[in-house]
Amino acid sequence: MSTATRISMADYDRMIAEGCFPPGQKRHRIELIEGELRPMSPIGPLHEDLVDLLNEWSVTNLPREAARVRIQNSVGVTKLDSAPEPDVCWVRRKDYSKGRPLATDILLIIEVADSSLDYDAGKKAELFACAGVSDYWVVNIPDRQVEVFRHPDGKRYADRQVFRAGEEVRPLAWPNVVLPVELLFPEQQLI
Repeated sequence: MSTATRISMADYDRMIAEGCFPPGQKRHRIELIEGELRPMSPIGPLHEDLVDLLNEWSVTNLPREAARVRIQNSVGVTKLDSAPEPDVCWVRRKDYSKGRPLATDILLIIEVADSSLDYDAGKKAELFACAGVSDYWVVNIPDRQVEVFRHPDGKRYADRQVFRAGEEVRPLAWPNVVLPVELLFPEQQLI
């Protein structure tokens, strides 16, 4: 059991508005998960490159009018007092200037995971399943694969599939959009 002080999303937003989290290079990366401010793992060059590739793939292949692509911006899981910041998120096209996208707005979430793999495929998958996010992908750097979680059922996903080089992943919202896993993990590339 955690001894951390729990805060609501409203408290979190108030703290952001009041400047409680100083900007700048020394700013700690945090996100609100189940009412607790949790540190986020630092992002290394490979992680950054994969997010860039996923962003480019999303913007190039997704019909512009279909959705917005958000990079490392928060989404709201209000019933769990959580505001996670996934690496890539496709959301319905609308104005989010007064509130984060909620599960009903989310079409796809993609996390890139290296040192955070257990957390992203575990606790974060539970969080997104509880929220009802229907399509959640984890780009698993150590195993050079994409893990796809679908069909949320309470605190878990009923379906988990693994895709490797030579295979393609298709988002539920646009099955004609194809992500070749080799785009992220070319067979001849060594880590």
